Amino acid sequence: MSSTDARIAQLRQAMSRRGLSAYVVPSSDPHLSEYLPARWQGRRWLSGFTGSVGTLVVTADFAGLWVDSRYWVQAEAQLAGTCVQLMKIALATTPGHVDWLAANTKAGEVIGVDGQVLGLGAFRALSAAAASAGAVLEIREDLLDDVWKDRAGLPDAPIYEHVAPEACVSRADKLAQVREGMRAHGADVHFISTLDDIAWLFNLRGADVDYNPVFVGHALVGLDHATLFVADGKIDDALRAVLARDGVEVAGYAQAADALASLELDQKLLIDPARVTCGVFHAMDPAVPRVEAINPSTLLKSRKTDAELANVRQAMAQDGAALCEFFSWFEGALGNETITELTIDEQITAARARRPAYVCPSFATIAGFNANGAMPHYRATQESHAAIEGDGLLLIDSGGQYLGGTTDITRVVAVGTPSADQKVDFTLVLKGMIALSRASFPRGTPSPMLDAIARAPIWEGGAEYGHGTGHGVGYFLNVHEGPQVISYRAAPGPHTAMEPGMITSNEPGIYRPGRWGVRIENLVANRAWLTSELGEFLCFETLTLCPIDTRCIEPSLMRADEIAWLNDYHKTVFERLSPLVEGEALAWLERRTAAI
Repeated sequence: MSSTDARIAQLRQAMSRRGLSAYVVPSSDPHLSEYLPARWQGRRWLSGFTGSVGTLVVTADFAGLWVDSRYWVQAEAQLAGTCVQLMKIALATTPGHVDWLAANTKAGEVIGVDGQVLGLGAFRALSAAAASAGAVLEIREDLLDDVWKDRAGLPDAPIYEHVAPEACVSRADKLAQVREGMRAHGADVHFISTLDDIAWLFNLRGADVDYNPVFVGHALVGLDHATLFVADGKIDDALRAVLARDGVEVAGYAQAADALASLELDQKLLIDPARVTCGVFHAMDPAVPRVEAINPSTLLKSRKTDAELANVRQAMAQDGAALCEFFSWFEGALGNETITELTIDEQITAARARRPAYVCPSFATIAGFNANGAMPHYRATQESHAAIEGDGLLLIDSGGQYLGGTTDITRVVAVGTPSADQKVDFTLVLKGMIALSRASFPRGTPSPMLDAIARAPIWEGGAEYGHGTGHGVGYFLNVHEGPQVISYRAAPGPHTAMEPGMITSNEPGIYRPGRWGVRIENLVANRAWLTSELGEFLCFETLTLCPIDTRCIEPSLMRADEIAWLNDYHKTVFERLSPLVEGEALAWLERRTAAI
């Protein structure tokens, strides 16, 4: 029996003891984080699947893991030989886990889930599914505590202050802006669970979550006070005193539920149903009046100030200089020493670490050679990785956290001689990236509507890709943040409106399973472009500074205006980065930014 099968068997025993017919394990924590602290990695521990997104459903005679197309290859490999069945989301023949439960649960049966980690929207969908089958949804069952004997406790890394000059807006001013948003909804108090919103609001940072400088906590904001709920010992006396001067009280992490339960009936509560769990929701007295709306902080932090954008540009220059040093080493070492996908990760992280104000990677580096590059979320491990040798394409997706910004960049470079077909794919992706980079659009345009601009050249070439084209990026915060997202699969709601100051990735791709993958990614910022009698228009400012490998281009597919954009971009890259590098790195930069 595999370790996965043994753990699923233990879970089934716990389910039997609690009278549960099915149990749902989402990839989530009490803050609905993308990257989870060790304590809430239950889906990974049970299934053995290490991807960041997936939902596990277990019954007495079935175990299934639902993942989207980004993870199909990875999940198939990691679930092989176990009792867990791969369930492919968006495959016409595979129902989603909610629909599957509705079809496979009988009247009177009980579906269990830990409500502390189940989003309110997901809870409502599961409740409807259970009701349609005549079943009951039980949200008070954290079975992981029963079966996971060495489960981690709460993370205990200290919390520190994000200070000027990188922190460009004071804590008091941010609280005032959030309270203005509360008043607009007629709210007296506002509960926040999302970790990046809390870190942004209080100008605090931590290390509780890999790659994202955030900390585990909740916040309750009133019109003249605020309480921050964190584990004991994470905030020292000096920082506690600094917070107190801005009217912020510090309380224990477990006290958040009690604070919600004790709200008065004359206090209207603002909560974001997309950013709180049903456990939080049900901790409240249902008689307390409430309004459901997006967290004001989510909208506020998405719009970087001019001072923040200036800091981001400096961080991008340092990041680009680090990449010049890395790529010059790579090209010099290729063929002269053993290089693997793991070496890429080590060297690129070391190059960034030599740069001022660097803190840590912003996500796990993706370095995929040839077939491994065809998996968008591939990650090399000691047990499974490729050597960089022969001919082909090397895809590297990496990023850094700096005190003045967060970076995220993907480059594909030639190893040996790329094939004609590889050059075609690379060029189509480049054309898509350039098309979106050059776009202008009315202010307030829903971000999903921009997706087709990047995809059009790729569709014209008879190709498609399964992920979104762009995600929001934080300011020394989460590398993935909302509310904007460039993806035709996302709903174009009012909160996806493109506003000045937003930073978004631009990353189209093409993936040939078992052969190669191409993705080219820059970060772009929404900037004012034109105001006329017909409206206010925005354009994109490209922030990322790193050469694009022209050796991979099929020139016959490029229009003159696209070549001009690329040459202008490379001219800017050279001008911005050349003062920051020297020697071999400078020589590499000059070669790779030469006009075509």
